[in-house]
Amino acid sequence: MFIMRLSSSVFALLCLMCEVLCIALFLRGFFPVPVKSSVSSKSKVSDLPPEPLTGSGTNASESPGPVFRRVVILLVDALREDFVFGSDGLRFMPYTRQVVERGSSHSFIAKARAPTVTMPRIKALTTGSIPGFIDVVMNLNSPALLEDNLIWQAKNAGKRIIFYGDDTWVRLFPKHFMEQDGTTSFFVSDYTEVDNNVTRHLDDTLKRDDWDILILHYLGLDHIGHISGPHSSLIGPKLTEMDDIVKKIHAALISKESEGTLPNLLVLCGDHGMTETGSHGGSSDPEINTPLVLISPAFRRKGGFEVPGVLEQVDLAPTLALGQGLPISKNSVGRLIPAVFEDLSLRDRLRFLQLNGHQLSCLLEDNNPSFHKEDGYELFRVAEKSHGSWMKLYMDGNTSEVLGNMGKKVLKQYLEALKAMSSALSKQLGKYDMYSMIMGMILVLILLLLAMPEALSREAAVDIPLAASLFSLPFYLLCLLGSALHVLICTSAGGLCYLCSLPWVLVFTLIILSSALMCALVTMAARRMPTSTKTPTKGSGWTLSELDVVLLVGTVGHTLSLSSSSFIEEEHQTWFFLLNTLCLAVFQDVCRKYFREQEEGGEEESFSSFSPAVELGMSAGSEKWLALATPLLTLTCCRLLRSLNHTGVQWAHLPDFGHWLNSADHKMFLSLLAALSLALIFLLIQRHCSLVSKIALSLGLLGVYSYRAAVGNVLFPWQHSSRAVSKLEVERWDGEFLTGERREESAMTRPRRADAAFSGSQRRLNLLFAEASAEVTEKNYRCLEGVSFCQSGGTVEARFVYVFVLGILFTGVKDLLRAQLTSSGGDGGRLKSRGLWEVYSGVVLLVALLFRAHNLPTLACCLLIQTVMAQFIWKRLHYDAAQTTIMHYWFGQAFFYFQGNSNNIGTVDISVGFVGLESYVEAPAVILTALSTYAGPLLWAFHLLCYLTSQRHRAVMGLGHGSYCFALLRSIPAVFYVVLVTGLRYHLFIWSVFSPKLLYEAMHTLITTAVCLCFTFMDQDRSGRL
Repeated sequence: MFIMRLSSSVFALLCLMCEVLCIALFLRGFFPVPVKSSVSSKSKVSDLPPEPLTGSGTNASESPGPVFRRVVILLVDALREDFVFGSDGLRFMPYTRQVVERGSSHSFIAKARAPTVTMPRIKALTTGSIPGFIDVVMNLNSPALLEDNLIWQAKNAGKRIIFYGDDTWVRLFPKHFMEQDGTTSFFVSDYTEVDNNVTRHLDDTLKRDDWDILILHYLGLDHIGHISGPHSSLIGPKLTEMDDIVKKIHAALISKESEGTLPNLLVLCGDHGMTETGSHGGSSDPEINTPLVLISPAFRRKGGFEVPGVLEQVDLAPTLALGQGLPISKNSVGRLIPAVFEDLSLRDRLRFLQLNGHQLSCLLEDNNPSFHKEDGYELFRVAEKSHGSWMKLYMDGNTSEVLGNMGKKVLKQYLEALKAMSSALSKQLGKYDMYSMIMGMILVLILLLLAMPEALSREAAVDIPLAASLFSLPFYLLCLLGSALHVLICTSAGGLCYLCSLPWVLVFTLIILSSALMCALVTMAARRMPTSTKTPTKGSGWTLSELDVVLLVGTVGHTLSLSSSSFIEEEHQTWFFLLNTLCLAVFQDVCRKYFREQEEGGEEESFSSFSPAVELGMSAGSEKWLALATPLLTLTCCRLLRSLNHTGVQWAHLPDFGHWLNSADHKMFLSLLAALSLALIFLLIQRHCSLVSKIALSLGLLGVYSYRAAVGNVLFPWQHSSRAVSKLEVERWDGEFLTGERREESAMTRPRRADAAFSGSQRRLNLLFAEASAEVTEKNYRCLEGVSFCQSGGTVEARFVYVFVLGILFTGVKDLLRAQLTSSGGDGGRLKSRGLWEVYSGVVLLVALLFRAHNLPTLACCLLIQTVMAQFIWKRLHYDAAQTTIMHYWFGQAFFYFQGNSNNIGTVDISVGFVGLESYVEAPAVILTALSTYAGPLLWAFHLLCYLTSQRHRAVMGLGHGSYCFALLRSIPAVFYVVLVTGLRYHLFIWSVFSPKLLYEAMHTLITTAVCLCFTFMDQDRSGRL
């Protein structure tokens, strides 16, 4: 029988890689295909239904004409509703508030659906459909939008469209705009030029008459939010800048109005909001509530401020389409806004409602087999019949009160039908690909269950029986069953499944490989099962210590807690509790060793050659007190870190210590804390480095502080002057905004280049706010030369640090390669250990650069806990590889949340993807963002690798079993969660809570696979074990 022998680390890596592929297949089926019409073509005017008419008469089948002549869409990225309708609107947007309260306008709160990121929101605004959650990933590289949309309909109807702003529109709608100028939306450190590049076109464009639709997408407000949050001192001036834009456009549109022409329309809206930390992507109220202000002379003047109505963001698409005389997009689930058409004739209003209802009913028929039973569909058919009866009376010339009352009744029936149908389509969201989901779930579940016995064994190698897999009857039966099942599903599903769209040869190859893998795993698991003929020997059974029970119950308990949406939202509380419990359990072990087992001196003497206290220059007697203090020190650090960043949902909005540190009044304290943290990082890391690496590390950490000073987060000792004066000046200028003293020239009228001439008041205002802001942008070039100013944005400093990071990594990799070529086992082991620690030092330096200034204590505490736990706990208490691995995993998970992360996509800090970059580069941005987000788990996993490598002679199972346990710890919750979301796919919070967590689990599994790859590389010795 042919058997292939693999080390346990290699086998764990292969299992994880298979799991990643299975989870990817599951994700492809789980994230639903958006609700779409079965007809791939676009809506046409010729396809519009005629007006319903009963009895004799001529059918009025002509399409309705446009209601507005010109439309200007002013989209302000991340514009929260309270920025317009709240106190901020009164202070910083007085003109807009005056129009809202007294002008010819309609105001609404438009609710955006998760995910609240730009590209899916643009799709929703232009197509009226609800994009799938997977569009979060597509947001980084937006492909052309092929489905029916408002922009295509306008272009097809001969409308001339001009666009300026976020280049996502240019990628979504290539060759649709008569004129365009896009700016990148991902370089979040720039909040000035991205908006100036839009505004510089306004004066000339508003004077011209050669356009019908003007779209402006301003990014500056969103970028300020990412940099410093919604309460930054930069928010007010930016809102005032947007208020000036509204005033300029409104005045230009009014000047173009003339007798006998249709009125113009100005739309002020936001694509999404922002959280209290300035991020977005989730479904909290500050993220989904956006303002929608429609301004036109066609509307009645307001008598005072009215509470804005609430509607869905997708309702804007059918409203604009009908207002421009265009067909509604086929995939739109929105319903028109009745207030926009309230001054039209009753016949036109009923006609618009009928067109909207017809489009929704067709979409419902295509996506719901039981559409006849839907209340909205039945209501629409009843409303259409009533509409026909009303048309008969209208065409007969009836002018009695009966006609008016009947028309109002029909109007109400249409509105109820539209609401019901839109709600039914929105709830459906899309169709799950159950075939892909079930196959991915079954494969990953079987893989975990059958591979688990190998993980629980104490063998360093795994024997895979290839012959039993490829030449057995079960293998051929599984291949036959899988092929038959695939043919049956694909022929009955009509090719709607992803697996059915793949080439048949590829699918059958996957079936053969999956069957062989399953047979091999079953054979391996059968060998591990106890048989009745064997007599259990002494010591063969498991003995669990109190610590083992804590680790086992904690791991299983956390996995089970994922079935609750509240526990997912507040998962950090689970890990904080488990970490505190672990520290108490370790404290008990320390007390038992040093105080209850003093009479057992044999074991102590056998390890007397190693004494951490002596290594640290202390007396040997103080060692037990340092060991006792280690769990208490860990508890203290964890408690302090919990106060640094509030995360989750329940308390995330409350001020924390991080907010206090980032305020302008406490910048000096933040500077001191950052400097002390960097000094502690150097002291803890340099012990394992060579002299060259120590010098590079010290210079690199100095560069980190210089970078933070360059971007305005911290101060050098000589930079603390003139701060108070600047703040007083800002307050005075803020008062001038309130009293109506406006700038001589708006910031938006400046030319595109930063060194162009400023107006006097605008130049002074920008200088004052740049000095007073506690969160100066991470990249904003300023020059202080008389009337212009410019300051390096940290790019040079960041690249300075990158040089030392690469140098340290190169030194470590060189030692690792030398270790592979060294014949002496002792010398090779020392070189390998030193090389790993130097690579680890380089990673720490890179993380220090990416972490925000107030998070540097988190990194310092992480390294401190690693050092004391390794010196006084893991080495002295002789924990095995499995126990040490589980502890490292728990610490890594806890530090993921200590950083301020959560299971909400909105907490991902994308600004770190641009550290040291002058423009958006996709690959480095993605890598840096992932490294910063998962820095906690990665640092603890890397420390585990370094520790086990340096302690291999003390562990029976060593790196191989540690790798296997690490892979198992990641696989158990991931597989459980895949099964869970399959059963909860129709849960109320499936898209707001469970789906973001699923993406986090998938990404974490992918990163764990990369970590296990490092374990596998380090576990390969020169004996060539396979």
